[in-house]
Amino acid sequence: MQRQDIANSLIVSCQPVPGGPMDSAQFVTGFARAALEAGAKALRIESVPYVAAARLAVRVPIIGIVKRDLTDSPVRITPYLADVEALAEAGADIIAFDATDRVRPVPVEALVKAVKARNKLTMADCSCLDDARRALAAGVDFVGTTLSGYVGGPEPEDPDIALVAQMRTLTPYVIAEGRIRSPEQAAAAARAGACAVVVGSAITRTEHVTSWFHQAISDAYAARGAQTVLGPTVPGPTVLGIDIGGTKTMAALVSGGKVTEDTIVPTARETGPDTWLASLAQSTSAWSGRFRRVGIAVTGLVQDGRWSALNPATLGIPDDYPLVERASAIFGKPVCAFNDAQAAAWGEYKFGAGQGRDIVFLTISTGIGGGIVCNGRLLSGLAGHFGLIRGLSEDRAPLEDGTSGRWIASQALKAGFKADAADVFGRALKGEAWAGAIVSQSASRVATLCRDIQMMFDPKSIVIGGSIGLAEGYLDRVRAHLSDVPSRLSPDLAAAKLEGHAGVIGVADLAEWAR
Repeated sequence: MQRQDIANSLIVSCQPVPGGPMDSAQFVTGFARAALEAGAKALRIESVPYVAAARLAVRVPIIGIVKRDLTDSPVRITPYLADVEALAEAGADIIAFDATDRVRPVPVEALVKAVKARNKLTMADCSCLDDARRALAAGVDFVGTTLSGYVGGPEPEDPDIALVAQMRTLTPYVIAEGRIRSPEQAAAAARAGACAVVVGSAITRTEHVTSWFHQAISDAYAARGAQTVLGPTVPGPTVLGIDIGGTKTMAALVSGGKVTEDTIVPTARETGPDTWLASLAQSTSAWSGRFRRVGIAVTGLVQDGRWSALNPATLGIPDDYPLVERASAIFGKPVCAFNDAQAAAWGEYKFGAGQGRDIVFLTISTGIGGGIVCNGRLLSGLAGHFGLIRGLSEDRAPLEDGTSGRWIASQALKAGFKADAADVFGRALKGEAWAGAIVSQSASRVATLCRDIQMMFDPKSIVIGGSIGLAEGYLDRVRAHLSDVPSRLSPDLAAAKLEGHAGVIGVADLAEWAR
């Protein structure tokens, strides 16, 4: 092909979200055909198998890339000569690679030489004008704005149209790419001098486009301060979310996945659930006209609206307590109830670190809880109660009894220090060996649990929350204990983004769905 073959054209990047529901050759080739029928003249495709599949399905130019996560270099796009060879063999017409001035396994000049040796064209993915200058000096055919905003610092919202114009002073063969999400932005790039414009997520990543619309709509409803339902308009947030834990209870007004007001009180363990609910109703009485449903998240097992403790040491309650029935009578509004960690898992899946991908959530606090979202569905019942699993020995205590905050405090006392979990973490950060050993042992057990979870469920991420899980340095210790695990078997660990609000946000959303 010649460079002018893609002049004045739209190029569609057919790159599904890795691990997402459309991450297959069938969808990639489907996206490619649909894009060409609508007027695209070329494609940008990631991975050798997907390039090969597309080559069999279409006859237009293909820009091929390979993405890798390297431990010794920040370069991700086509870093190796072997990648160039494989893409050329698969049928790519143009081979793109990272051309930034960073530590890299192979010089740009070597990549250009390898591409040219196979009679293919080259595209340099650049972050700035200097990258483009160096790439053109090395003999590349096209320069792109692909990596502008992705080499450090916060990611910008808009495409770098100014860089398109600057590159146009160096060469007419500029390809605009990166964060082009609307026809107006694509047209602006063309007017700035791009010979072609690449659009990806806005066309072929349903997850990303949906999240943009979802966020825009949620913000609009929040700005209105109201939600229209069948019947009258109810002002303000619509759900009262309650999270009853072993040490504290939170009540919050939640709308659109956001907490607008909250209050936290200690859980008076000795008084029991009737008193807890009555006190909550009293402390939230000023909000009574601002919500129409109640969602309650609790530690333990919830089945058919009835609540039972699985580990009374975490929070003792009467067995089979009629939680939904009592709460409905006290608040005078519809109530639904879920396990607290399962509710938090749903919150992180919908609005936090899960990003709409299948996850396992672990909360490490007074005890250890968990939740599983599989194929977009929250598993209920006993699913996710990881803190209660036991070893092969029949007399071994539940995992949380040798890992969680209560255990950390008990180990401190055995070591001769009267300290709660927070104090132990503080002393560990100061370098006190006895405290560091306790925290490390807890982290080691959680690391083993995470590895087992990965083998059982193979989630996209394991999201860690809770006061212990989110304590400074804890997640790093867990990762350190997994450092010798092969990459394919190692879990992707992420800190919970919703932090202490995950439970109330998740149960509020579930309450809406439970209508």
